[in-house]
Amino acid sequence: MHLLALDFPGIDHIVKFKPIFGDGTLYEFNKVTLICVLAAVATLVMFLLAGSKGALVPTGVQNIVESAVEFVREGIVLQTMGPSGLGWMPYLTTLFFFIFFCNIFEIIPIFQIPATARMAIPLFLALLSWVIFIVVGIINQGPLGYFKSSLFPPGVPTALYILVTPIEFISTFLVRPFSLAVRLFANMLAGHILLVTFSVLSAALLVKGPLVVVMPLPAVMLVFLTGFEVLVAVLQAYIFTILTAVYIGGAMHPEH
Repeated sequence: MHLLALDFPGIDHIVKFKPIFGDGTLYEFNKVTLICVLAAVATLVMFLLAGSKGALVPTGVQNIVESAVEFVREGIVLQTMGPSGLGWMPYLTTLFFFIFFCNIFEIIPIFQIPATARMAIPLFLALLSWVIFIVVGIINQGPLGYFKSSLFPPGVPTALYILVTPIEFISTFLVRPFSLAVRLFANMLAGHILLVTFSVLSAALLVKGPLVVVMPLPAVMLVFLTGFEVLVAVLQAYIFTILTAVYIGGAMHPEH
């Protein structure tokens, strides 16, 4: 029985880290904060490198960036907002890449945690998008027109507004930012916990005597999950970005 006693870390050990500086202050800086800074720098540097080349036939970084921008343009903006939404390309493209880089640190040695596995990061991004789509709605429709179209959808019998209006208020102004944040946070945290679990299991079985014969099983699963988390990192960045585009597009074009 002693051979089966594996020491798994508690949740606090895999999502909380000692401050690098500023312990207990408003400017406390830890590993998650560092990842966010690096993700922002990586996004900026990538676009600067791509923009500095300006080759007619793109190669290397320029080719990757142009392909990604084209994907955001064709697969997100035009599909959800139409040509009038092209002005939001800079924000949505930056949002996509920033979230992707925050996510992909999950599989980078030393860091090995996505910044989005801490609720503060997805919540901030969700609230930012929430403020933007409300402001866009007010600018395009006027305060009265925006809240009227949001809370009193046309085509609904007047008697049903007593039921529909509270539901629309909750779903539009409360659930949207919450669901945006929780979806990203929960998926990245779950993936992080899975990777930690199989990493610890593989390492523990490696030194557990006779149990070493089964060590390849969790090790192979760890490799598979690492590849899968790369896909999840891209997918979650895409989902967050496309939902943001849908919300902004809905505020711009309430008839849709």
